[in-house]
Amino acid sequence: MSFYDEITAAGIAGYDAAVDACTDGDVSRALSKSRTGDSLDLGDFMALISPRATPYLSDMAVLAEQYTRRRFGNTVSMYLPLYLSNLCLNNCRYCGFAAHNRFPRKFLTAEETRLECEAIRRMGYENILVVSGEDPRHCGMEYFREQLRIVNQYASYMSLEIQPLDTPEYREMKSLGVDYVCVYQETYDPECYRENHLSGKKRDMRYRMETPERVGDAGIDKVGLGALLGLYRWKSDVVALTRHLMYMRRHYPETRLSISFPRLRPAEGGFQPEYPLSDRQMIQCLCAWRLFDRELEISISTRESPRFRDVITPVVITSISAGSSTQPGGYAADHHDLSQFVINDSRSVAEVSAALRRHGLEPVFREARSQILEPAGSEAAFPAA
Repeated sequence: MSFYDEITAAGIAGYDAAVDACTDGDVSRALSKSRTGDSLDLGDFMALISPRATPYLSDMAVLAEQYTRRRFGNTVSMYLPLYLSNLCLNNCRYCGFAAHNRFPRKFLTAEETRLECEAIRRMGYENILVVSGEDPRHCGMEYFREQLRIVNQYASYMSLEIQPLDTPEYREMKSLGVDYVCVYQETYDPECYRENHLSGKKRDMRYRMETPERVGDAGIDKVGLGALLGLYRWKSDVVALTRHLMYMRRHYPETRLSISFPRLRPAEGGFQPEYPLSDRQMIQCLCAWRLFDRELEISISTRESPRFRDVITPVVITSISAGSSTQPGGYAADHHDLSQFVINDSRSVAEVSAALRRHGLEPVFREARSQILEPAGSEAAFPAA
């Protein structure tokens, strides 16, 4: 049974009410279990994100920071997104790359990608997140084979955030140097999903939701999960996302897991969040995730404000971006009006690094690759599913 089958059978309609029904006793019990090192269950997580846990937020943050530093030390991984293309065949109401938005479209040539990589290397980065809109006609496997071979020459750790693929394609991606694949579900509510994905392959909710399992089957080192907070009722999506995390832990124990929590930002087309999440609520969720899973890697992007990132990073964050561009060719050249969303933290790499050091943290721009790459086509490069 896939996670799509599991969550569809259970439904998420009652999650909001279940969270709001948590008591002071439920919160105290969850905190006590966390302090003694006992495993927390989904009910404990619900208690920690409930209104009843709000008065305990300072205690949660102290524990979360202790667990983060104990597990991950005083280093924070620095990564940078490299946008290869803003072409997309999907019509998603919230995304600046949506097919119905009229603005200049572009995909990088091999030479432009090399120039971008050289600019990224000059910024000090070797952890590169390759991002693309979903347009297999122009940016399919043939395109990515060419591009990733170039990026791999500059990346010590290469991540991928593109259209969902089949398992054999992910096996090939691994052979090309991909260490980490991010696939955000956006929302776990079927009706909200249909309303916000108007056309394109992304309308297939099952195929998208089962993508992390295909990544795990391909043997890729790390899988990133996430929901686009603000698209639907956040308590329901956060609990569903935690269930997804639990499913992946059970079925793919050797796979590293990361979670991201993008909050909706204004984008091309004028979309505004219908279910906004406050900073305090976001911090509560992040602390709850750390108390729930001490091994969990948590990243934060430039969608968030400088103040928010400076506050939350020492507490729970393991990776962070800085100096980001969300447009193709945004580092070596300056292409206007090609961005996916509005950047909120526009500080330079040096400024963000200095802020980390003020908190006693050390930015790390190079992550060791966990795999030894084999020539494409060898048996080692394509393990059995």
